Amino acid sequence: MDEFLYSTAGDNRWRQSLSQMAVHTVVMLLAIGIALSLPAAAHYILYRWWPLVASDKNLLLASEVGFSASLVLIFNFWRTAWENRDKGRVADAAALVYARHRASWQTRWRERRLIRQMSAARDAFVLTLTGHDIFGDGNSLLRGPLQSAYEIRVMLLNPAAHAAEKRISSLPQEVTRQSYTGEVEVTIAQLAALRTLGKKVTLKFYEHEPFWKLVVLGDHLWVQYCHSGFEVKGEPEYVFALNRHNPRLGLFVPFYMYFLEQWDDTRHPRYDFDSRELVYCDERGRELRRVRFAGGRASVAALLEPRAVSVALYT
Repeated sequence: MDEFLYSTAGDNRWRQSLSQMAVHTVVMLLAIGIALSLPAAAHYILYRWWPLVASDKNLLLASEVGFSASLVLIFNFWRTAWENRDKGRVADAAALVYARHRASWQTRWRERRLIRQMSAARDAFVLTLTGHDIFGDGNSLLRGPLQSAYEIRVMLLNPAAHAAEKRISSLPQEVTRQSYTGEVEVTIAQLAALRTLGKKVTLKFYEHEPFWKLVVLGDHLWVQYCHSGFEVKGEPEYVFALNRHNPRLGLFVPFYMYFLEQWDDTRHPRYDFDSRELVYCDERGRELRRVRFAGGRASVAALLEPRAVSVALYT
């Protein structure tokens, strides 16, 4: 954990340094241009523009109205900038770098830009429902970065659990147990394909009601709340970044620790890709029992009749 929190990102630092140098250069050139143009502008206003306006009442009135409107705009811009400054402080305190309420071409462009700026992540952690919107959807922006990671840990809601049945019953009628199970199977197939490419893929299933959808990629974390009766893909999305200078500041670490707590919970079985079984282990990681994984209602009864294992496992 400490190594992850305090790992360095050289590419990001170089990119930030170059962008800051470019901004300072543009500001300096702009300041020089304004300074050089001031004498000429003052000479024009005093000796050409003002004598012309003073002798024409209509032009003078128009100038006064334009000046008043300019002052109103300037003060409105100043107030908006001050409010945005306060919001920026709050976002910095929470380590919030991106948020969207509704999906649109603009939000997708901003999220795509954020992903391009991220450095390649070695580890990827996912806590979701079926995982289809991440691994099965070809339009998913997170699919590429997740597939490029070496170690991928995924937690899905067991289709045979009572919480899954309750979740499905609260969604629109087009969402059925069969469609839910099909999405889970697509995710399993995608993860199995990644294993064949040499990726270290681990899949676990949880059986309680979903609360958060989390995706961790390096120093960034995507969060969506699982409202009952609404599909997660339509919920607001928030992206938090790790504050390397002060890791305790912001919401990245609390959500990250939440995932680790769920992952280390021995109640959540590991999925065996070879045998299609759920493997239950004790706190020391020793295998206790195996249950045949099935997405339908029949697997609920199977959970109550685990396969017998060697007595040596309990000693």
